Amino acid sequence: MEFMSSLQNGLDEQRPSLFELLSEQQLAALIPPSLRYLLAVATHRRPRYLLPMLNSFDELYALLMLAVERHYLRTYGGGFTENFYGLKRERTIRIKGGEAPRASRGAPDLMRKTLQLKERDVWNNVAIMVGLPYLKRKLDESYETHAPQAAIVGPQYGRVTLPPNPSVRQRVEYYYKWFLRNVYPSINAAYYFSLLAFNLAYLFDNTKYSSPFLWLIGTRIRRMGQADYRAIALAEQAAFIPPSQPGARPGQTNSIWNPRTFASAIYPRLLSSLRLLLPTSIFALKFLEWWHASDFARQLSRKSAEGLDLPPPIVSGMPVTKQATQSSSTGEKRSPNPPTNTVSLASTSAPKPAISSPPPSPTAPLPQIAKPSTPISALSGLPILTVPAPTPQTTSLCPICLNAIQTPTSAQTGYVFCYTCIFKWVDGSHERQEAFLEGGGGVEGWGEDDEDFDSDDEQGDRGKGGREGKWETGKGRCAVTGRRVLAGTQGLRRVMI
Repeated sequence: MEFMSSLQNGLDEQRPSLFELLSEQQLAALIPPSLRYLLAVATHRRPRYLLPMLNSFDELYALLMLAVERHYLRTYGGGFTENFYGLKRERTIRIKGGEAPRASRGAPDLMRKTLQLKERDVWNNVAIMVGLPYLKRKLDESYETHAPQAAIVGPQYGRVTLPPNPSVRQRVEYYYKWFLRNVYPSINAAYYFSLLAFNLAYLFDNTKYSSPFLWLIGTRIRRMGQADYRAIALAEQAAFIPPSQPGARPGQTNSIWNPRTFASAIYPRLLSSLRLLLPTSIFALKFLEWWHASDFARQLSRKSAEGLDLPPPIVSGMPVTKQATQSSSTGEKRSPNPPTNTVSLASTSAPKPAISSPPPSPTAPLPQIAKPSTPISALSGLPILTVPAPTPQTTSLCPICLNAIQTPTSAQTGYVFCYTCIFKWVDGSHERQEAFLEGGGGVEGWGEDDEDFDSDDEQGDRGKGGREGKWETGKGRCAVTGRRVLAGTQGLRRVMI
């Protein structure tokens, strides 16, 4: 199939095949979502500055491509992605048959100047390449927004009428929705049908235009020849020479801050550098795809980690023990005074007490093991109320109500709760939070022991009947980790099982 174009018209070497044009269109269609994804990733780090840009991405991309496509059409005779495939745009000859093969072979430079796009043709092509895709994206987004509403509401959606004495904005919205509901589906179908018809006609050499819009503006796509490359090289060399100003001091015109120098030398260089950026980005994307898909990266990371001597883990909340161990490989001695409330698990030998002590009295209180630290609020400095994390045996239970999970809903930390439980918890109106503020503990039936609040101050709070002002209830936070839930209750997500 890829040689059908050459078989139908083997004499025209500058006529590109349909598959070249389709490849160029697919490459052009991949640029907007790629840039949107990169901007979305950067917005997570700098949302204050980049979120407005992400919300207006279509408009910013249209303005960017307006400058890029206009520069490439005027300099190289083709679009940004068309230049990557060695294609150009030229005007159609108003003669019988539309071709002049003898003149093209005998005087290629003269034919190139004759068929070169004029300023009006450049703006017509910019409107087709930038304006039409932008309008199509906006109409598709609006239709996808209103189509689900019409499907849910049903026939009542079409019976919406204008209110009495409507404003101009209400009239525009009403007729715009009517257009999307009744007219746009037919226009969209006609758009794709016309593209299919012209593509088939171009494939079998029945037309010189691969698109109905190129036919409307009288422009066709051709391959670039030697005359085109020579003219482009001369144009680039002349454009990069900054203009001289009469009466200017030496070196004054060479400053990059000079507006005339920037517009004539720096600006064209920046836009022309995109010719190198496009293939480089494609190569980098393919390399990253291979790197993550192959086993070479995992083997390399595994070999690099083999020679690392990892330090022993430090566990907090364990009874204090003193160990006198010595490394046989490095001869490095440990500190005789280890930090309090920590213990090293690297040694397998039994710990030896440094000073012998008498056995404890039967009536003496047993030493208490320190419990995991309670999360502390960074703003108020108060401890935050949390619930124990689920264990492998209780994964099917809600950590808040300790019953079977109903309507599973996950917070942004990954823990799953009942929808009503986590909604009330984030909202700050759960019964467990209210009981805790009133001084309740394990007697409330929430699985809390009195040992969790065994300090003298908290025991005094129970007697007084409240912990208001001394604890945070966990409002707006995850019930297990105590971390903030972005967007509050709107940040909760249903879990489909």
